[in-house]
Amino acid sequence: MKRILVTGALGMLGTEVVDALRANADVVGVDISDFDVTDAEATAAAIAEVGPDAVVNCAAYTNVDGAESAPDLALAVNGPGAGNVARGAARAGARVLHMSTDYVFDGTKNEPYLEDDRTAPLNVYGESKLAGEREVGESGAAHLIVRTSWLYGHAGKNFVETILALSETEETLRIVVDQAGAPTNARDLALIIKDLVRGDATGIVHATNSGSSTWFGFARAILEAAGRGNVNVLPVGSDAFPRPARRPANSLLDLRRLASLLGWEPRPWREALVEYVSER
Repeated sequence: MKRILVTGALGMLGTEVVDALRANADVVGVDISDFDVTDAEATAAAIAEVGPDAVVNCAAYTNVDGAESAPDLALAVNGPGAGNVARGAARAGARVLHMSTDYVFDGTKNEPYLEDDRTAPLNVYGESKLAGEREVGESGAAHLIVRTSWLYGHAGKNFVETILALSETEETLRIVVDQAGAPTNARDLALIIKDLVRGDATGIVHATNSGSSTWFGFARAILEAAGRGNVNVLPVGSDAFPRPARRPANSLLDLRRLASLLGWEPRPWREALVEYVSER
């Protein structure tokens, strides 16, 4: 049985990863109260103490808009912090699965992004995650960088919960229609990670639920799944909701490498969404 260390274990994805791995591995989950990934010595010592065969790094600064006003913190956690985890894993002889994001791209491509497409982040968060990818890549650890998008889950704030909360007080919702992506259930992503941990793939792989949507289409699907189809949803452009961090117009990630590694394809995002809503 492998021993697997999961950082960021109390986060939206980390909680699901710990649950998914427990049946077949000795899992140790840690979070910020255990050690700070920006502290290289503490990180290396903590990893050495666990002695893992693999490390799944879910630790991250994830406040996309907040990163614009706290760039140093976002970069420290997502850049050198990721490097500290990877270097600590390398010293322990452990393989690393490091979580990254669609926000490393600028969203100008007219089709799903391949793993080796040119990166060009539009915001500080994307820049910090790209820095983390580079740190992991230069760490000396055997590694697989897993990029995902539009994540939602039971442990934390997310778009699904926001829409459902708004629908309780608003008769009409105005939702952005000019950004595309693949809504991804954290539990589904955790099951993907479970299979990727078992393998020995390296480099970068894209992992989301299958299919595509806009935020507008996602919102309508959420309301339908919750039996709240009476709420009116109006499509608007991104300029109707100016935010500190620019978002890519296209966040779709190509899943062909993922399917070849897994031997199966992730289920459609609508199916995963219906299950999530039914479990609330």
